Amino acid sequence: MSVMKAPVAVVTGASSGIGAATVRHLVKEGFDVVMGARRMDRLEELARETGARALSLDVTDVESVDAFCDAIERCDVLVNNAGGALGADSIANTDEADWSAMFDVNVLGVLRVTQRLLPRLRESGNATVVTIGSIAGREPYLGGAGYNAAKHAVTALTRVLRLELLGEPIRVCQIDPGMVETEFSMVRFGGDKERADAVYAGADPLTADDIAECVAWVVTRPSRVNVDSMLVLARDQTSAQRVHRRTA
Repeated sequence: MSVMKAPVAVVTGASSGIGAATVRHLVKEGFDVVMGARRMDRLEELARETGARALSLDVTDVESVDAFCDAIERCDVLVNNAGGALGADSIANTDEADWSAMFDVNVLGVLRVTQRLLPRLRESGNATVVTIGSIAGREPYLGGAGYNAAKHAVTALTRVLRLELLGEPIRVCQIDPGMVETEFSMVRFGGDKERADAVYAGADPLTADDIAECVAWVVTRPSRVNVDSMLVLARDQTSAQRVHRRTA
């Protein structure tokens, strides 16, 4: 008697935050998880905790993406999570290098991994691609020009992928979080903890687990159900820069 193998989920940017939380949730849902990130020390620790398979991955490096994808024999779920923001400068004062870096990781990173795993997704017969976008991909805001542009590009890429795969058994979803308290703001502000903490001050932001639960829910719907997009905000947030903050 043949034994049914567990479906395989691949998660990028899995060393912390939403990516790491997604690994934990998908393992609990019964997936065999392959996770990739640059910080292998963190991945290996998460592998010991969850039993997921850790592989080195830098989505901005073509050779790294090729090696990562070549090591994956099956892919039923792909979670494009790797990404991030750099700075909050005006267009007049922005550093073009920050824009290039944001487009490389957020847009081209999604393209590279999705394109190379698409044959495995097609072989699945019942696959799902989930891309973690952002409210920044729906709503431009002051100080967000480069990140806004990158995440709007991600939204366009994801939508076109959905159009191109119509009629194939591959679902495509984009989940757009609002304010989530992770390392995101520390990275954005170059390790400036005071500035990063101010993003969440007085509010009750989302957690990485909140978004990971959304990912798990999307990929476990009946195969006929495609959750095209999902905007997830904290109760205290109604738009990118409109946040209710309690005072002491």
